[in-house]
Amino acid sequence: MDKTYNVELRRVFLLENLPEPLTRASRHLQIFDNYIENTRLRLRSIRSPETKEWIWILEQRFLLEDSGRWGISKIHLDENEHRAFEMFEGREINKNEKVQTNEIRKNRYFYQGGERQIKIDLFLGELWGLVTAQINFQTAEEMSKLETPPFAILEVTDNEFFTGKNLVGKTFADVQTEFLKY
Repeated sequence: MDKTYNVELRRVFLLENLPEPLTRASRHLQIFDNYIENTRLRLRSIRSPETKEWIWILEQRFLLEDSGRWGISKIHLDENEHRAFEMFEGREINKNEKVQTNEIRKNRYFYQGGERQIKIDLFLGELWGLVTAQINFQTAEEMSKLETPPFAILEVTDNEFFTGKNLVGKTFADVQTEFLKY
């Protein structure tokens, strides 16, 4: 067995809005994901608006054969190491017949849904209007038993369109078009 990565089990849902009692002003993290073109790598920068502190992570992410299973390797970077990778932040790339940036920005909120913590991502920029909920699990059995949260409008766990690297260069209009396919 390959021990260079951990397996993440998760289900992902689309939401219309942040679930109550969350509001845009609720405590959250700011996430800047920069996808390195033609790789499975992303440089994630996380900022806490409260403390103004930054965390930098170089990640390799890849979908495994089973639904909702991802292989993930992470390297936490200090500020100097992050500087070595800054060249990958906000790079212009040609995608969808136009020049785009490789960066996706979102605010992450945390919602307690019963015994589970749910990560709610409110996307910014061209993806404004996209709101997703991600729930992580320890076992496949737990994952299969989860009932859809009452505030979710659609499960997109198995739809690659809604993975981070595939959202690069997309707009909320693209999201709406994909949603209409259901």
